[in-house]
Parts: sequence; C-alpha cells; structure tokens
Amino acid sequence: MTELFVSDLHLDAGTPAANRQFLQFLDRQAAQASALYILGDLFEAWIGDDDPDPGAAEVCAALAALAAAGVACFALHGNRDFLLGEAFSRRTGVRLLPDPVVADFEDEQVLLTHGDALCVDDHAYQELRAIVRRGDWQRRFLALPRATRAWLAGAARRGSRAHTARTVPYVMDVNAAAVEAAYRATGVRRIIHGHTHRPGCHDATVDGQTVQRIVLGAWYEQGSYLVRNGTHYELLTLPR
Repeated sequence: MTELFVSDLHLDAGTPAANRQFLQFLDRQAAQASALYILGDLFEAWIGDDDPDPGAAEVCAALAALAAAGVACFALHGNRDFLLGEAFSRRTGVRLLPDPVVADFEDEQVLLTHGDALCVDDHAYQELRAIVRRGDWQRRFLALPRATRAWLAGAARRGSRAHTARTVPYVMDVNAAAVEAAYRATGVRRIIHGHTHRPGCHDATVDGQTVQRIVLGAWYEQGSYLVRNGTHYELLTLPR
C-alpha cells in the first residue's frame, strides 16, 4: 500500500504551469498509489462549488478519473479553499475529511492537518479563521452573487499578501507548544501538515517518545509530495 500526500498547490488561472504539473502528477504518480491525501489549499481560492473556472473544472475532472480508477482520494480544507463542499465531493469522488483528523493506516495512526491551526502566534489570522469557519458565516457568504464572492475573495487575497509582508516570519510558523499539545491530545507519534511552505522532517521527543512532524512543500516553483510505504516516508520534488 502506497499513500501520497500533497498540500498548498494554490491552483488557479494564473498558475498554468502548476496546473499542468498537477494533472501530470495525477496521471503518473498518483495513478500508481492506493490513496491520495490533499491536505488543504488545492486551489488558490474557492468561492463555492458553483465556481465555473475552466482550470478548476479540468482539475476536478482529473480527480474524478483518478477516483474512478480505484485510487482513494481525500482532502482537507485549507485556508484558501475552506468552502469546498459536498457538491465538489460528488463531482470529484474526493472525500472531504475534518481538520484535524487521525488517519488509521495499517501499522500506525498519523495526525493529518492543513497546519494553519498550529500557527497560534498569528493572532490576527486565528481570529479571522474562527470567523470564516463558522457555518452561519459560510451560509451567508455562499448566498451572495457569484461575482460578489469573487470580488471579496480577491480582496481577501490582497489582504493576506499584505499581512504576510508585514508579519515577522516566525509568527506564521507552527507554535512548538501547540504541536506538542497535538501529539499529547491524539496519542500519535507522527504529524503531517502543510500551510507553512517550509518542507522538511522534524524529529523530536515528547514525554519520552520519539515523534516526527513532516511538512509538505508548496507548488509555486516545483511539485512537492510525500510518499508513504509502510512506515517509510520520503519527501520528493517534481522539477518544473
């Protein structure tokens, strides 16, 4: 059994090279796997399941073909595509999972999360996250005309870029105490997440137990994915 993990692809009409590379990844690497896990931010923005963007439609069709071929496909919401809904799931065959979620593999349990909830030092972002993840806020937003939602999403992206530019880098990384709390609360010894765009494997000791946190890379300049074979994990890149 081979599982693949990706995150932070941020696909949209302005990323044609990344879109093509992801489609190739689905057709080649993912087609040979038993499961694909997308840990958030598959899309740069998602204004609702009625989004007519042709690039997104092509990605959705490729995911549907992968799922129809027998590869189990799962996705978590990211901070950019938290409005992915049941219509997206039906359209693609991708099962939406709660964030965080403990995945029960055949020989271990692993905590999967987008990772933004671990960045607790970014207080302004956490306040915004708490608001936009509420069901009542999402229902009101999705009731707006599609053009209005698209304009608001663009404004939000501009605001996010400005916030990132003026925020001290460590604030946007995970908080060590929050990570330790996640290990203790779930009892897992491995966490996989994205969001920070800082790929790597981080070994540590928590309460006398050896633990590992694997961070997935973003797809801005190259492809990035994690392969799991049994208890062996390997972060790989796809040159563009």
